[in-house]
This record gives sequence, C-alpha cells and structure tokens, in this order.
Amino acid sequence: QVQLVESGGGLVQPGGSLRLSCAASATIFSINAMRWFRQAPGKQRELVATSTTGANTNYADSVKGRFTISRDNAKNTVYLQMDSLKPADTAVYYCYAQIRRRTWTTWGDYWGQGTQVTVSS
Repeated sequence: QVQLVESGGGLVQPGGSLRLSCAASATIFSINAMRWFRQAPGKQRELVATSTTGANTNYADSVKGRFTISRDNAKNTVYLQMDSLKPADTAVYYCYAQIRRRTWTTWGDYWGQGTQVTVSS
C-alpha cells in the first residue's frame, strides 16, 4: 500500500521559513501531478501549489513569491519551501499525489496525513 509521509511542520515566527517534505513510502511506477493543500480551522481546504511532470508549477495568489514547490522524481518526493511566513499561513498542510503503482494499474489519488504549520510570535 502506498503512503505519503509528510514532515517538516512546526512553529515559526512571522517572517520565518519552513520546508515541508512528502515522500511516497513504496516502490511505484509513476507519479503525475503533486500538490500541496492547506486547511485552516473553520475554513475549506485550499490548493496552495501544484507541480506537474513537465516541471510546470502553479501557486495560489496568496503564496506567490513566498512559497516554492519542487520535486525529486528519483526519490518520489515533493517539497514546499515556505518563506516570509505570515500568521494567515497557519494551517494543516496536506500533500497530494496522483500515482500509478504498476504498469497495469490505473491512476489513483493519494494524500498525506497532514502536518501542522503555526506562524505566531
């Protein structure tokens, strides 16, 4: 069974930085899109950043210029570098990946367990 294992969350002061990581735990055939979402208390889950297999990236307007998504395909890992953090960035962050486990299987949607990011002085 494939699992996405997240790490890197924590407490940081406004203006600080954090780097989130998300790695697939099993051997897989291919990964398509990889994304980061976040959900703040009382709010809907929102898409933060996307990385496609063509190395294209997209960001929510609220994080453009501050967050950077990257991936290491050899390690089946996606990262989210978060700089100039604001209290409004406080949320649980979830990674997502569209994965094809074997050549004979279809694409599936997989989610990480979530990691808390708190920006506070």
